[in-house]
Amino acid sequence: MDAILALAADPAAWVALATLVAMEVVLGIDNLIFISIITNKLPPEQQERARRVGIALALVLRLALLGTVAIIVRLTEPVFELFGHGLSWRDMILIAGGLFLVWKATKEIHHNVDPDPGPDMFDTQKAVLGFGAAIGQILVLDLVFSIDSIVTAVGMTPHVPIMVVAVLAAVTVMLLAANPLARFIQANPTVVMLALGFLLMIGMTLIAEGFGAHVPKGYVYAAMAFSTLVEALNLFSRRARQRRGGGAH
Repeated sequence: MDAILALAADPAAWVALATLVAMEVVLGIDNLIFISIITNKLPPEQQERARRVGIALALVLRLALLGTVAIIVRLTEPVFELFGHGLSWRDMILIAGGLFLVWKATKEIHHNVDPDPGPDMFDTQKAVLGFGAAIGQILVLDLVFSIDSIVTAVGMTPHVPIMVVAVLAAVTVMLLAANPLARFIQANPTVVMLALGFLLMIGMTLIAEGFGAHVPKGYVYAAMAFSTLVEALNLFSRRARQRRGGGAH
């Protein structure tokens, strides 16, 4: 208790908390986009419950990982070498998660571009995703994003209470934003393609980082912000044309 009170009285701890909350919220957006796209494929009555379960799993995984910070730190130590580069467990998890994200985003883009394809490698026989399958896919990416989130937190502060508060704040934002974001994505088909493009880019970034190529997060998020701005202008333009068209009648 004394240690927590000492942290509360330390201005540097508050600066670290604010910075870490911002970082965790940004990292949570990636997770939330994926959850929104997956749950929108469920029957309407299951979508909100799946989003809450997916975000709850993200919280549980993050808190569980915080309880094993010493193990998380050891995950960054090289286990073996591949092509002259030492790979750690974290690297392998990031590579696997990135490959899954690239596969999933490519599959969804394929379905959006060609809504009635024949049987192929993408297995389009099942029109509606099952609740269990959706939660399984969300769990896989929750794990990847949770490890990335906690490794980032460990790198920014040594204080576990600050990490816990930052994670709780980020997950609260995810809970509040989940339904509005999912509804917005569902109501705007072009936004779905933009979000899938983001997932593809994030997947490639995870793979690159797993192989030791550092990709500055600022560049990735700047590209996402610019693309979002362009898409927002397109939405405003379409709505303006619709209003003019409606007024003409």
